[in-house]
Amino acid sequence: MSEETRVHLSRSEPTAYKALAAFSAAVGKVAADNGVERRLSELLQLHISQLNGCAYCVRVHVDAAVKAGATVDEIAQLATWRESGVFTERERAAFELGEAFTFIHEDGIPDEVYDHVGGILSEKEYTAISWISVSINAFNRVAIAGRYPVPPRAATAGEGAA
Repeated sequence: MSEETRVHLSRSEPTAYKALAAFSAAVGKVAADNGVERRLSELLQLHISQLNGCAYCVRVHVDAAVKAGATVDEIAQLATWRESGVFTERERAAFELGEAFTFIHEDGIPDEVYDHVGGILSEKEYTAISWISVSINAFNRVAIAGRYPVPPRAATAGEGAA
């Protein structure tokens, strides 16, 4: 199957995709109800999308993170969150848990991650971060499998000027 004819899952089976979107909306409500603010949720989804190599979702969540109040510095430091002093202990715990969910096939959620993160996040926060991680990993797989395009954006005034 060539790239031009690659199956686009959301268009081919819109009922399933709508169910995934509804699941994501429910996860967003769980996150909000459990004390995980939108900014952290978007940064987490951005980071997981980076780990999975999903360019489409990276773009979506960069835009959403900025709208939710994330700074350019935070977005730039996300890939190096372990070495960066930009993030709070709680945010770092969320990123650590999100990484464990992303690579769950390697070792499950290791006891040391569970214990460390559980000592920082409340049970409600842990649950919300877990569901956010499950949701974005599912979306990443849909977009990656379909090779969703990420074309260059049109330059705005002032961009690229030397």
